[in-house]
Amino acid sequence: IWLFLIHKLNYEENFGIVLKKVTSAPRTVPRTAPHTDNFCTFEPLSLADAKEERMLLDSIAWPETPLLQAPFLFDQTSDPAHSIFTILPGRGGVDRHVGDQLEVMVQIYDFQGNPKKSGGDVLLARLHNRALEAGVAGRVVDHLNGSYSAVFPLLWEGSAHVEVTLVHSSEAVTVLHRLNREHPERVLFKSLFRSGSSSETTSCNVCLRQTNQPQCNYSDLRTGEPWFCYKPKKLSCDDRINHMRDGFNVRLKDKEEKLFQSKVNLKVFIHSSGPANVMVLPPMKGQPEVDQGKGKSGLSGYYYQGVWRSLGGTKVHQFNNSSAISQCLKGKVVHMYGDSTVRQWFEYFDASLPDAKEINQNSPKQTGPYMIWDNAKNILVTYRVHGPPLSFIYVPTSELRYIANEIDGLVGGTNTVVVFSVWAHFSPFPIELYIRRLQSIRRAVIRLLNRAPDTLVVIRTANLRGLTPSESLNYSDWYTLQLDKVLRAVFKGFNVRLVDAWEMTLAHHLPHNIHPGRPIVKNMIDILLSYICTK
Repeated sequence: IWLFLIHKLNYEENFGIVLKKVTSAPRTVPRTAPHTDNFCTFEPLSLADAKEERMLLDSIAWPETPLLQAPFLFDQTSDPAHSIFTILPGRGGVDRHVGDQLEVMVQIYDFQGNPKKSGGDVLLARLHNRALEAGVAGRVVDHLNGSYSAVFPLLWEGSAHVEVTLVHSSEAVTVLHRLNREHPERVLFKSLFRSGSSSETTSCNVCLRQTNQPQCNYSDLRTGEPWFCYKPKKLSCDDRINHMRDGFNVRLKDKEEKLFQSKVNLKVFIHSSGPANVMVLPPMKGQPEVDQGKGKSGLSGYYYQGVWRSLGGTKVHQFNNSSAISQCLKGKVVHMYGDSTVRQWFEYFDASLPDAKEINQNSPKQTGPYMIWDNAKNILVTYRVHGPPLSFIYVPTSELRYIANEIDGLVGGTNTVVVFSVWAHFSPFPIELYIRRLQSIRRAVIRLLNRAPDTLVVIRTANLRGLTPSESLNYSDWYTLQLDKVLRAVFKGFNVRLVDAWEMTLAHHLPHNIHPGRPIVKNMIDILLSYICTK
């Protein structure tokens, strides 16, 4: 206990932060009528934030998808088995060289073999060479008539194999869009209330349907982040002791489950009508080997020999052992906030810094808070989960913190690194909730950089995940894609760095997973450390 108190005091004095909880007093309030087309009620935005929200919503507007009559005709929906892609001829003749672009045309057909006449399908495209451990994401363009283009930069010599995946049919997108609009409460949460020997459990959520039962308002007083629970019948709103996930309640209409079938129309490869690979020759005389800027591709980077190479910005160095990692982090304080995808990074550092000691080993496994401290090298790394919505099994209310409030508690400075990733738990909710969360975090980041301009802020973007039929209804890659676009737009032009987890999972050969495999995480950590130690 004394050792922990000493560390705690040193932590507060040396690194300029105080380990305290920013609380929001619960209030029992009647809920006002919703102002959107669902029953979620959000606080009004400032004029500037409201204008930005409209622009963000316009920027992620998806092509119009088919209305589904009840019952709808499944045979007329998109079928990856009938669909095809074709590699188009190169502009300069038969030969293709490093530095050229490769274009692929995709045509979607339905289960009857008829070409689709509208867009809105969700496609992924990748160019790769397994032997070279090379891979790059493709940029997909929807022509709104059932055909799509996928464009790739040619970045290495040798064979390059095209891979196109139908994630969702346009008809499935219609269902996903409706679920978030009409049933944002389909992920169930609850809280336990306890006082003495009495206890009660009630339902909680960002969006609670209005009933005769009063509600406890746990919305954060500083950030305005909304959270509500139905008030216990006998206990007070102050008696809430935890936050828990309580399952799922997804309401599909007749036959809609057919739109989410593994190996049928959920993340299924589309076959080529001809060759699926090309041979890439060395760059033509006078042409640079690889365009090191984003250029026409707009991509962040690519893999070659298993190593991520940047296509613009900071050069990525390799930190292949504990000595290199600890040398880079010497004298640094790294604060990590967010979901379990950034907790992976903390766990990577915990395993890679053998001289660092865990301070609070008894914290809840999924949520933390965690802290490791290397006294000899003066390295501190912390992790804390973000505030609700959180789809974890159990979180004590004392550990429910919002990232913006945590950032406001930092002094910052040259040796301070702030890392956050917030996306994975927001998929089943209206996108307006996510926009507000990011605007709140951005304001805190601006305040931090105003008082300590040398602070390094790094954002880990969203990534692709493996999808079962049930998971896709709440955590689809289509939802994630919308979140990822919003995240990039909200922080565009600000003094922050990105680790492009979306491209890094798409371009890699490992299966998609909410928690990417170690080779991918290692490359992500190399990017983070390259931001910290540029030389």
